[in-house]
Amino acid sequence: AALLMAFQVRLVMKAHSFIRENVPRVLSSVKGKSGTVHIPRISQYLYFLFAPTLIYRDNYPRNPTIRWGYVATKFAQVLGSLFYAYYIFVRLCIPQFRNSSQETFNLRGLVLCIFNSILPGVLILFLVFFAFLHCWLNAFAEMLRFADRMFYK
Repeated sequence: AALLMAFQVRLVMKAHSFIRENVPRVLSSVKGKSGTVHIPRISQYLYFLFAPTLIYRDNYPRNPTIRWGYVATKFAQVLGSLFYAYYIFVRLCIPQFRNSSQETFNLRGLVLCIFNSILPGVLILFLVFFAFLHCWLNAFAEMLRFADRMFYK
């Protein structure tokens, strides 16, 4: 459900950017009664939907070729991050809560479980951010030949 919600939020943000960039152009050409109204092509919109950016432009800078070794490296890093997060979860998080269902509830045990899970939780959070925001998005940017990787800098 969280992944679906994140995907929907991304689509809403991209639709907002697309509308915000194109409606003023269309309105100004209608107001000026000019004969040509620039409407983006479907291929431009589809490229924007898959490109790792939230700002719509008609054209983005593009690389001439796709470096497939770079793409494979980024996907391997995603896979490695997922395996490492699984290892941290199994070794450090699950043992903390395994016996909590058989014991009687006490506040001391709950606080100890939470404090012992903070560091593994932060490590998993960093791994997820690295895997998605760095590796996954850079792999798709390379496959789409998206050259503007420092767009927001």
